[in-house]
Amino acid sequence: MAASLAPEALAKIQAEFSREYAGLLEQARNGQLGVPSDRRFRSDAWQANPAALLSAHLWELSARTMNRMVDATQVSEPLRNRLRFSIMQWLEATAPSNFIFTNPEVQQLLLESGGQSLAKGLQNLLHDIGKGRMSQTDESVFELGRNIAVTPGHVVFQNPLMQVIQYAPATEQVFARPLVIVPPCINKYYILDLQPENSFVRHAVEQGHTVFLVSWRNPLPGDADGSDRATWADYLEEGVLRALQVASDISRQPTVNAVGFCVGGTMLAAALALAHARGERPVQALTLLTTFLDFSDAGVLGVFVDEAHARLREQQLAQGGLMTARELATTFSFLRPSELVWNYVVNNYLKGVTPPAFDLLYWNSDGTNLPGPFFTWYFRNTYLENRLCKPGGTTVNGHAIDLGTLDMPTYVYGSREDHIVPWQSAYASCGLLTGPRRFVLGASGHIAGVVNPPAKKRRSYWAHASQLEAGQQAPAADVWLEAANEHPGSWWPDWVAWLEPHAGARRKAPAKPGSSRHKPLEPAPGSYVRARAV
Repeated sequence: MAASLAPEALAKIQAEFSREYAGLLEQARNGQLGVPSDRRFRSDAWQANPAALLSAHLWELSARTMNRMVDATQVSEPLRNRLRFSIMQWLEATAPSNFIFTNPEVQQLLLESGGQSLAKGLQNLLHDIGKGRMSQTDESVFELGRNIAVTPGHVVFQNPLMQVIQYAPATEQVFARPLVIVPPCINKYYILDLQPENSFVRHAVEQGHTVFLVSWRNPLPGDADGSDRATWADYLEEGVLRALQVASDISRQPTVNAVGFCVGGTMLAAALALAHARGERPVQALTLLTTFLDFSDAGVLGVFVDEAHARLREQQLAQGGLMTARELATTFSFLRPSELVWNYVVNNYLKGVTPPAFDLLYWNSDGTNLPGPFFTWYFRNTYLENRLCKPGGTTVNGHAIDLGTLDMPTYVYGSREDHIVPWQSAYASCGLLTGPRRFVLGASGHIAGVVNPPAKKRRSYWAHASQLEAGQQAPAADVWLEAANEHPGSWWPDWVAWLEPHAGARRKAPAKPGSSRHKPLEPAPGSYVRARAV
């Protein structure tokens, strides 16, 4: 459908633009321009420079006008979202704060430093060109196993797809049933084990759980073992289900508890449906953190989803090759370009500032490649065709996948400001799963909402006093939220309390990791997580 804009709507927008434009010029002549709404233009340097201040206001006016035009355009909603996304990229790229000659803060710093700020900025730019990516943090501060990803443990299993880490107990007694964590393969696992004070892994260990965690391998160009040809089925069989079996063998428990985060949750749910189709029930209680099962609302990522893109990727990668970490990181950064792109252009290159050390941004810069066949299957069957949530919509090794067979107790978590997995999409899992379900909505976004340790006493979460019972229909998302109660602080204690009845009796903590069959191979964090994408 071609885009169109009704003449009367266009005339109204033009009249509003002209009126606001004339008003800004009049205010500028009288020295009455106020403080712009955008935080980039609020410093004293902007207020003291009339020309720069006017350019900031005119940029904001242009942004409002272009977005009004998109809202009034007569197109389908998917196309409207793409228009909004394209307009956002244009506006963020052309903001007057991004250029030396239109940014008075940069000019003031250049004069005050005698040109040293620009010289340092050029050094930062050359350094980033050399490593092929923009610096978002001082990466020299962090080292895996020294001050990040430091929870004690050992690798007790590995294959070409992943390592399994067993963490050392922190309590004299532990629950009999272990906890297996499946992080996303699109990132390194240590977002859940950053530093001791914000480590989800350490917190679970300190509550008495024997924690096993999947550390996905980062396939690299030139690997000779065919890792670039790994499929969705390989990740379910030899990744998720193999890790669950290892934890079961070592703990001598017929079932385990399992946590899946983001894509890891999608893979975990699909793997369990595969196991159920074969008559196997490896998991007693399931936790899904910011996870898509129903992809009908893919959020801002939906702007990249169409048949042409799927076919292009299939031509490039379906038989082998890598979807590179660099391309994935660029895509995610441009979902929030003001914060994750242009902010660093201004600070790193125009002002010559070295970004401060921040563990989360160090992790964000440490991406992973994905095998082409895995990526192309995932893209088509989830984002494009949304087949995973349909009973029998996909098959793995001859078995139909039906998420409705997942009838174990499940804890479903979503983040209210999540731009990657909208919380309503995370909540939609409650309509697919058939066992007892507890949904909890945390404040903040995709990462900060999840990584919210109780000691910080930050943010809040929303929940109901009771859970959805087996077979009970889930209310609509807005109905659920209206009846939910807000609680201050972290959702972690709520999850701990929910998980404990499913963890079995307490027993003496194991004296050493692994077993006679699964001997410790190396200390945590292991070698797979250290491989950096190039």
